Amino acid sequence: MRVRDVVARFARFTVRTLRAEWHGIVVDPVRRLAHRGLSGLVLAFVAAFGVVFFHAVAQRPAGEAVVRIAGGVQADLPLWLALLRTPVSLYVPALDLPVWAGITQLFLAFALAELTLGRGRTLFISYATTLAGTLTVRLMIAIGPGWWGLGLPPETGRILDTGPSAAVVGLFTYLSVVRRAPVVFFLTGGSMVVESVVKPNLAGREHLIAVAAAVVLALFHGRGPGWLPRRAAALVPWRRIPAPAAAPAGAGEGAGAGAATGPYPLPRPPRPRRHPALPGANVRDSS
Repeated sequence: MRVRDVVARFARFTVRTLRAEWHGIVVDPVRRLAHRGLSGLVLAFVAAFGVVFFHAVAQRPAGEAVVRIAGGVQADLPLWLALLRTPVSLYVPALDLPVWAGITQLFLAFALAELTLGRGRTLFISYATTLAGTLTVRLMIAIGPGWWGLGLPPETGRILDTGPSAAVVGLFTYLSVVRRAPVVFFLTGGSMVVESVVKPNLAGREHLIAVAAAVVLALFHGRGPGWLPRRAAALVPWRRIPAPAAAPAGAGEGAGAGAATGPYPLPRPPRPRRHPALPGANVRDSS
């Protein structure tokens, strides 16, 4: 095979992939936005407003303490308290990072996810990826230093978690896997790998965990009882067909020969009803 043919095939594959990604990430959400209007961006507006609100409150010393108490998650907190603060932590930005750039990414991630996945799944993915990072960091601290770099020292438990950035990374990664968008995937997951290598810190680890959790969740996207084996799918409660009640002995004798047999009989088609005004309706045999 010539080199020119290989290059041509690779070019055609690249064009098809980019075209499909453009339609899946941009064209389809824009069409849904035109159909649903601003009601399809409720989560995006709420998330952006929450980040702006908590950032404005945290600009004062008293407000910063309130924000830390309401949504600051650390690994040294009791588990129940960390779980209670995790939903609020999605709207608490890192004070050492530019907030407006983070708001743009946050709004775009929630907007695309809400238009593509729906509100319920968007909330679930954002919370699950953030919680995965929080719980995994606790496990790393419990392991302790060593273990080929997986463990963390105990003083890491006093560092605040990443806030909404883990949810943003998780949503972009989930969308890129579901929509088969390699460019978006490498811009999110690839950048997180580069960040963790260039600047190893707690945020980089939580971002990598969010990417891994989003990939695992995306692999099960759209799968339900239909992908189970036929015998196992019959045991799922919402797929089970109730068996008919057993007829008493002798009740079935003299029944029509065309009656269906078996545990799941097919329903008989309704008999056509003849209108009395039609000729020949309700005519009895006089012979």
